Amino acid sequence: MEDYSKYLITDKATIREALVALNALSHDVLVLFVMNECGQMVGTLTDGDIRRFLISKGDLNDVVELAMTKQFHYVVVGGESLKLIKDYKNKNITLIPYLDSENRILRVINLKKKRSLLPIDAVLMAGGKGERLRPLTERIPKPLLQVGNKAIIDYNIDRLISYGIENISVTVNYLKEQIEEHFLIPRDGVQVRCIREPQFLGTIGSIKFVDSFYNDVVLVMNSDLFTNIDYEDFYLHFKEHNADMSVAAIPYSVSIPYGIFELDGRNIYGVREKPTYNYYANAGIYLIKRELLDRIPNDTFYNATDFMETLIRGRMKVVRFPITGYWIDIGKHEDYKKAQDFVKHL
Repeated sequence: MEDYSKYLITDKATIREALVALNALSHDVLVLFVMNECGQMVGTLTDGDIRRFLISKGDLNDVVELAMTKQFHYVVVGGESLKLIKDYKNKNITLIPYLDSENRILRVINLKKKRSLLPIDAVLMAGGKGERLRPLTERIPKPLLQVGNKAIIDYNIDRLISYGIENISVTVNYLKEQIEEHFLIPRDGVQVRCIREPQFLGTIGSIKFVDSFYNDVVLVMNSDLFTNIDYEDFYLHFKEHNADMSVAAIPYSVSIPYGIFELDGRNIYGVREKPTYNYYANAGIYLIKRELLDRIPNDTFYNATDFMETLIRGRMKVVRFPITGYWIDIGKHEDYKKAQDFVKHL
């Protein structure tokens, strides 16, 4: 987690000390969060506040609480924090304190660096052999193949972190030591945990070996995807529809180059000339209520589609979330080349 102490100042500090602190932020967001003696946030201070204070005959040796702004933007634990963050982004407010119920700062969200602060855990499935990409995957696990200047899996990890997700696990099997070594060093303050899968357990079975979750919603995804899905919209859609499971879906069209008969038995009652059929395909990214993971059997080969069908049979609410950006499933050589070509334009 990023150190935010550089943004803090006490309400009894002098205006001169505040100017020194603001000057140290010259290449950052120029705002200080003012704390009282109990460690509670009581205001904000900018160079503009100080300028107006001095013009009104304030003094450099006066205390900060005389110049600070007492009305400020913030988010609190729970509630509508995500919607507030989205609103602040739209208003170009970039530095947001995240407070507990007693107005103590838990962290500071820099919206120049973070897109959101999602209360979810993430599990990436990275145990497959990548057989369709051989010989590339004979000595390198598919998630570590390079797209542009970094590994496939790193695009996904970095994007999850950019949405404020800090509890990230990767389940590994084939050439697992390479992936474990890859994540030895924390990324942006987040330690990615590698969980060994003792045998190949499908596209969701290995999640049973993740021994701890910290949030009520878990994101599960394939590690070899190349996508710019908006995880904030995905999560808000999940909550809005009170879903038990949400499945990211990619639009898929099939065009038939012929006239297609509409039939009733052997009788033709119409012709559709060169029709196009539109579908939604499974994108391999899921949001799931944590308590439902208990329905996944232990030590059993089990796919996410099996889990989906189990929930549907149990009359649970499974919804679709359309991906509006790009999405490539790097499963074959032509997909890998497509991703290589695509990343050049990002």
